[in-house]
Amino acid sequence: MRLLHVGLETTAARPGGLNRYVEQLLAAQRARGVDARAVVLGAAADPRPPEGVVVAAPLGTSMGRAAWAVDRSVRALARPDVADLHFAGTASVTATIGALRAVPKVVHFQGPWADESTHAGAPAWNVAAKRAVERRVYRRAARCVVLSAAFGDLLRDRYGVAPWSIDVVAPGVDVDRFTPGDRAVARAALGVGEGRVALAVRRLVPRMGLEVLLEAWRSLEPGSEDRLALVGDGPSAPGLRRLARSLEVESTVRFCGRVDDDELVAWYRAADVAVVPSLALEGYGLVVLESLACGTPVVGTDVGGLAEALEAVGQGPAVRAGDPRALAEAMRRVLEAPQDFAARALRRSVAEDHSWDQVAARHEAIYARAVDRGDRPRVVVLDHTAVLSGGELAIARAIGGLGDRAEVHAILGEEGPLRRRLEDAGASVEVLPLAPSVATMHRDAVAAGRLGPRRALETARYVVVLARRLRVLRPDVVHTNSLKSALYGGAAARLAGVPCVWHVRDHLAPPSLPARAATLVRAAARRLPALVVANSASTLETVGVTGGRVVPSPLDPTIHASAREATHAPTRFAIVGRLAPWKGQHLAIEAFADAFGEGDEVLRVIGAPMFGEGDVAASLLALAARRGVADRVVLCGFVADVAAELAATDVLVHASTQPEPFGQVVVEAMGAGCAVVVADAGGPAEVVTDGVDGLRYPMGDRTALADALRRLAVDPDLRARLGAAGAVTATAYTPGALAPRLLDAWAEARTRARRHRRGHA
Repeated sequence: MRLLHVGLETTAARPGGLNRYVEQLLAAQRARGVDARAVVLGAAADPRPPEGVVVAAPLGTSMGRAAWAVDRSVRALARPDVADLHFAGTASVTATIGALRAVPKVVHFQGPWADESTHAGAPAWNVAAKRAVERRVYRRAARCVVLSAAFGDLLRDRYGVAPWSIDVVAPGVDVDRFTPGDRAVARAALGVGEGRVALAVRRLVPRMGLEVLLEAWRSLEPGSEDRLALVGDGPSAPGLRRLARSLEVESTVRFCGRVDDDELVAWYRAADVAVVPSLALEGYGLVVLESLACGTPVVGTDVGGLAEALEAVGQGPAVRAGDPRALAEAMRRVLEAPQDFAARALRRSVAEDHSWDQVAARHEAIYARAVDRGDRPRVVVLDHTAVLSGGELAIARAIGGLGDRAEVHAILGEEGPLRRRLEDAGASVEVLPLAPSVATMHRDAVAAGRLGPRRALETARYVVVLARRLRVLRPDVVHTNSLKSALYGGAAARLAGVPCVWHVRDHLAPPSLPARAATLVRAAARRLPALVVANSASTLETVGVTGGRVVPSPLDPTIHASAREATHAPTRFAIVGRLAPWKGQHLAIEAFADAFGEGDEVLRVIGAPMFGEGDVAASLLALAARRGVADRVVLCGFVADVAAELAATDVLVHASTQPEPFGQVVVEAMGAGCAVVVADAGGPAEVVTDGVDGLRYPMGDRTALADALRRLAVDPDLRARLGAAGAVTATAYTPGALAPRLLDAWAEARTRARRHRRGHA
């Protein structure tokens, strides 16, 4: 692949994060054998530019003339397969009307040029012109690269870039240049004594927060040997000097100006702490990685992507921006903490995970996607909640199993832990807040006709806002993941003209859903979605539509079958699920007592009550006491690590007294190698083949359940055989194995929508 970068300047002309990024990425790519070059601005007094760098115009040329000069230099080079644009100003001509207009483009967004100009005091017309240039360039990108999720959100919301075109790639660091070294040697070379040394490597402009840093430094009451080193130059330098003088810390503040890389490394090695006090528009903070590579700790603020960077590299929590007292306290904690060899080595190891070679490899995959998008569907997933419930965990696992076969963006009705799970799975995420009165409305309110005019109006307003957002995003499919999102999302998708897939995970029939509500939802299911998918055939049957598909919930990929030998040790039984009458914990305890009135067998009841069912636990304890098995029935409450519990379980009992929509825990237990006993109804009956990979019994039949438990307790060979077979069955429910079903469902929805449109043409 022939690759061409368009940057801003050489680092010799002006040091800075963007310029260093371009040169180091270019060098890493050329080291990997990529035919890569870069066109930038330079200075007449520059030494020979780095290998592969072409200087199009001297530094100081107006941006308009520089953009035309860049295009002339690009035309003089061989046409690239991909153009990687790092600065909208210099790329504005060549990317839109010049030599690169028809070339697939990757655009790096390292900060909003127009907003930075606002912070620098530029006039309104100048800011508006720059923002217009930015939009023209960004919207011509096949892919956009940002340094952090925060900048991804900014690019999406401020500039209208589609979320599935955005890739988050943290910057790299030159781990060969930035290395730990002898602190005393570095200090001697720099003329620094044995006092405390704080370092800020920043361009001296207002948004960098250096005024706040000076105030924080005064709060630390620096001694005569202490030093605050400010490395960098910029228009704020005179004002910062005046402020240091007025704060009476001038003698302890060293303005270093521009330094070469060797001196910069020496400063990192000499410092006790590196400080990044930014006030605005911080995409990542390359100095964070450079400091860690030298073994020096970092303190930074909660601005933009900086907070993400600090958390990712274990240097958080971030400090509230603009608060000198909080910044001083964070610096004090670091300065007073022991800085031993182990801590320095750990910071170094974190930096090594961000080598430029790794960053270059990530870019190769991005370039390939820019050239050939393939047939990847673009899907918007909707959910009204961000709580990690069963359906939410399922969709996160399903997205993770897709790999790069789809581009997924999620719109949630609230902030919550689901956002991080989806992002980790590879989806981009935004929050479009749903009114609390709608988000918390119970399904019984619909059944009783208590929707009310306020909720109806808020729901209608949300549908319109969501439809407008979908028109901007233009996805191929909308996929709803909850009952509420199915209703408002189905309506919004209709308004936006996008096919919708409902993913139904609960029975749409009493007692799971009140009769009136079930009737209304089933009516909507016949009109709103192009296709209904359900987690089981049992669930799909309750929807009342024809032509639906079954897409089960994926198995937790962290669950693996543990080695289980046939043994006559006391059998360990478990029932897992929230404590509720219909979940059958009472039935399981009764059957356990019938089967093992005496003995050493143990039944662990794992789960906690929800939805006002707090008295269930007390009733279970009372039942175990009446049946004489209180010493062998253990109520464990909520357990975060279910996988560990299953690894220590011989037999999983599933005792629901009404058909279970799917029975996720059954598949998890099979995946862990447990023998399973399930009711012969609902989703679990579709998973388990009686006598092959588990045992089935008539739902609610206490005697039959007791017989099955007794049979497994006395026959360890049967337990081992069923557990081994169940582990094989569970492989069909891994995220990767189920991904083709989800992709086929989306393709079918698009096909049906096209047929529907042709039928009405």
